[in-house]
Amino acid sequence: MDKETFETGLRIRKSVLGAEFVDKAFATADDFNRPLQELVTQYCWGEIWGRPGLDKKTRSLLNLAMISALNRPHEVRAHVKGALTNGVTKDEIREVFLQVAIYCGVPAGVDSFRIAREVFTELGV
Repeated sequence: MDKETFETGLRIRKSVLGAEFVDKAFATADDFNRPLQELVTQYCWGEIWGRPGLDKKTRSLLNLAMISALNRPHEVRAHVKGALTNGVTKDEIREVFLQVAIYCGVPAGVDSFRIAREVFTELGV
């Protein structure tokens, strides 16, 4: 593991998803899944999110589209919260999920809309 890239990833991951979420992911990790948490932190957050080519808002929009298309509800929930943190508006989230519904399937779009509404209610947005 590259310690510097991991630390960059940890900082970015916490800034997007919230320290409580990330700390819980590590606190509940065990010998089996800790390597996955480390991999995700270093490569997803350090190597990719840490690149200068796109801002956090754009990366959030991309993630919402891809994770929604893959129909990963737990990740959609986390990344809707992260997207809001990164300045993505409810209207922009709606547009992403409408596009997902057309290009990736209505069920993926419907699930993502449902999850986003739950998050908006939780956060009072």
